[in-house]
Amino acid sequence: MGSDRDKENPEEETEEILQEEAKEESADEETGETSEEEQEQEDELSEEDSGNDSEEAAEKEDPKDKKIAELNDKVVRQMAEFDNFRKRTEKEKAETFANGEKAVTEAILPVIDNFERALEMAGQDEEKKDDPFIEGMDKVYRQLMDELAKLGVKPIEALGADFDPNLHNAVMQEETEEYESGKVCKELQKGYMLNDSVVRHSMVSVAK
Repeated sequence: MGSDRDKENPEEETEEILQEEAKEESADEETGETSEEEQEQEDELSEEDSGNDSEEAAEKEDPKDKKIAELNDKVVRQMAEFDNFRKRTEKEKAETFANGEKAVTEAILPVIDNFERALEMAGQDEEKKDDPFIEGMDKVYRQLMDELAKLGVKPIEALGADFDPNLHNAVMQEETEEYESGKVCKELQKGYMLNDSVVRHSMVSVAK
């Protein structure tokens, strides 16, 4: 009887060992699955925490930073608008001043023409050459021309110069031996410039 028990014991021990190993494997699998689930939960919690932290940080920083950005943008825009306004105002002011100068010069030119005609006619009369009135008129004329020159008004060089359509207005041509072809041989009316712009073209006759 004792020998039969000894023979049966190894089989029972083997079955017990196998059962214990199976239990251990299932326990390990359960433990592994549990650890994986726990890891996933931890990852999700960490992501949620980080998201919440970033949202909280954004909520804390956004109001002030957004207000500062808005104010900076507003200041930059206002400075740009003011600079454009200043440039536009300066340009309009310069144009208005230039137009005013030109208008006044154009109004004075007929007066100068009359001065020159009167002095020319008086110079042709021998009796009036030494007339104090004529001398006074000549001084007034010269003073007027000096003041205009200070303002940038000057007569256009015409007689003997090459004909320039930008400066001269040719109303006739004539044969002459005194001047070469294309030269201004006679000035019928003086032209004037204000600084670098023509106020009135010279009315001239050009040699053929």
